[in-house]
Amino acid sequence: MDIDFSPEQELFRATVRDFCDREITRDYVRECDREHRPPTELYRKLGEQGWLGINIPEEYGGSGGGAVEVAILLEELGRAFLDLSFWVFRAVTWGGLAISRDGTEDQKRELLPKVATGELSVCFSLTEPDAGSDAASITLKAEEDGDEFVLNGQKVFTSGFKVSDLAVVAARTAAGEKKHHGITNLLVDARAPGLEWSPIETLGHWPLGTALLTFTDVRVPKSMMLGTLHDGWRDLGVYLRYERLCLSAARTGAAKAALADAIAYSKERRQFDQPISNFQAVAHRLADMQVQTEISEMLVYRYASRLDRGLATPRDAAILKLFACEAYKSVADMGLQVLGGYGYTMEYDLQRHFRESRLGVIGAGTSDIQRNIISKTMGL
Repeated sequence: MDIDFSPEQELFRATVRDFCDREITRDYVRECDREHRPPTELYRKLGEQGWLGINIPEEYGGSGGGAVEVAILLEELGRAFLDLSFWVFRAVTWGGLAISRDGTEDQKRELLPKVATGELSVCFSLTEPDAGSDAASITLKAEEDGDEFVLNGQKVFTSGFKVSDLAVVAARTAAGEKKHHGITNLLVDARAPGLEWSPIETLGHWPLGTALLTFTDVRVPKSMMLGTLHDGWRDLGVYLRYERLCLSAARTGAAKAALADAIAYSKERRQFDQPISNFQAVAHRLADMQVQTEISEMLVYRYASRLDRGLATPRDAAILKLFACEAYKSVADMGLQVLGGYGYTMEYDLQRHFRESRLGVIGAGTSDIQRNIISKTMGL
């Protein structure tokens, strides 16, 4: 599809695509998936390219790019290797955006250059065993003790923790009449004494995985508070809307890969003395996949452009997240159907798309939560 990129953005897109085609082989992705191994080598190469600091201001070692550049990077990486794109998304959201926006000057100068080079990986920890879609109900306590906060409680589904050096942790620092009040975001060392983690076995996204965290008297210096004391929920809203752009861009790239695999297979697979792409049932399924992928891409760059112009709304973010995640899930499902029995084998990548696409309509705000956001803006 035609997108109104600037010449510089077109060049950047072509450069990232060339890197992916050259460096990310199908066998490497399958190996990381099979062995539950993070793509550390590739992540370091992205740091060498300067792409992990794509949205970090130049004065802190980044490129100073905007949301469109972030979307281009994550879409192209998502097309080649979704879990690698997710690792990068965490760097640009919880590093590039959150620390650049709300960090102290000392935090920015100390942390952002390391995020930009890949020396420092960052993840996010919000969900708790009893606080999922009702995220503001978190109870992880952070009690003040002199110049420190002392954390006690649990977090669950902290994705990417096993490769992270730092976690942005949403904690309860005060109790108020409204549960959204009294939440503070803290930058927590992933190896802090008293912080224990265990992996959670999941259906997909094996290279980076997700984890259960247990905090037992974990001490965090007050100098590592991110943003304003007790008012972290307001900042989280900004981060999470940016997260929806990143995840949607990455999954749009993955949907493109699933579609390309299904098209290639349909042209090669012969039944009844002809390619199965000749059959209307298959061709129509592929056409539906094309439509969903193109609309997803249009929504990604509409939202990215609106973010860069300061025009994006919570409804824009919800519409994007809802459609892109549902589209990837649908495209993966239809693609697997095109491959038939072979799609159900581990020999082809559609099974991985099928597994990983299922998380999109659950994680980072379920599809139903996105519909709630949209319907409220409609006066319903």
